[in-house]
Amino acid sequence: MSPAQIEMWGRMEEWLRFPLRERAAACSFFPGLPGHFHVRGSGKEGLIFLLKKKKKYDGSSVNSMLIRRPIQRWFPLFILPTFLCFAIGFIWPFLQGIYLSFCNFNTPRDATWVGFSNYVKAFGDAGFQHAFWNTAAFAVVSIVLINVLAFAIAYFLTQGLRGSNVFRTVFFMPNLIGGVVLGYIWSMIFDAVLKGYSTYLTANATYGFWGLVILVAWQQIGYMMIIYIAGLQAVPEDMMEAAKIDGADKWQTLWKVTIPNVMPSITICTFLTLTNSFKLFDQNLALTGGAPSVMMDGAKVNMTELLALNIYSTYNISKNWHGAAQAKAVVFFILVAVLAIAQQTATRSREVQQ
Repeated sequence: MSPAQIEMWGRMEEWLRFPLRERAAACSFFPGLPGHFHVRGSGKEGLIFLLKKKKKYDGSSVNSMLIRRPIQRWFPLFILPTFLCFAIGFIWPFLQGIYLSFCNFNTPRDATWVGFSNYVKAFGDAGFQHAFWNTAAFAVVSIVLINVLAFAIAYFLTQGLRGSNVFRTVFFMPNLIGGVVLGYIWSMIFDAVLKGYSTYLTANATYGFWGLVILVAWQQIGYMMIIYIAGLQAVPEDMMEAAKIDGADKWQTLWKVTIPNVMPSITICTFLTLTNSFKLFDQNLALTGGAPSVMMDGAKVNMTELLALNIYSTYNISKNWHGAAQAKAVVFFILVAVLAIAQQTATRSREVQQ
């Protein structure tokens, strides 16, 4: 039955005699009808007939439809401000950055097209190559160390230990401290410890590398722990009970039941630690600043410099290196995006569908 089959006569008083729920149901069937209509037939019986023809619309679905229709009608108005902010703050700078990677420039307005020479210059930079391998090693160590320790802490804190909530808070608090502040605090701690051995943090690249690993692990383990706790608490109890009935010990239950069910949390934490390791900048700048430095192939190379800090340092060499720094940033984006997508694909394939 369509709106054309309903005669638009009657009075508002007759329509208002119907219960509110039946009026809402009739309006949901025929959007656009005015509130003062009378159903062909015997008044209320005609409306009941319509309700019988549309049994799939119960009270909850009617309410859902009444709420959803205005949102669907006006959603462009609500999404437009957010989209404009996203376009101005991300899309336009991103596209402009890609264009500038093919130019020599001091400011975006005086850019001069030079083609792929900036990319050739970037890949030929010994410092960029060293920063890439340094970042790759740092990412591997950080991913393993942070996720293993975060999962271990989360596992023990979900075993009913007394005061577990206090421990969760304590472990999470380092994540609330800014990276620059942490870098300076830990540099003083490391220098105070190494002073007893007549050395200091930036005297050796090995000290700087592992000092950066310790700093980042201390900061991020608490955050990953919270995600793992949420995953562990979501493991179905019936699976755990079934494992006990089958005679599985705690180690077998952990590997055969718990970890497969926590794979979504592992996917998220691995993604976060991977991207955070490659994007690390402020801690690297505050803790070591890339020091110590050595000469390699006639160029100065900072031994503890990661990719993000290398791009920043390249930009500050001179205006002749602005384009090369921008080319490094584009390569950096592609690298992180490819690694993140590959990691997501690899870990999501191991997730258990519940």
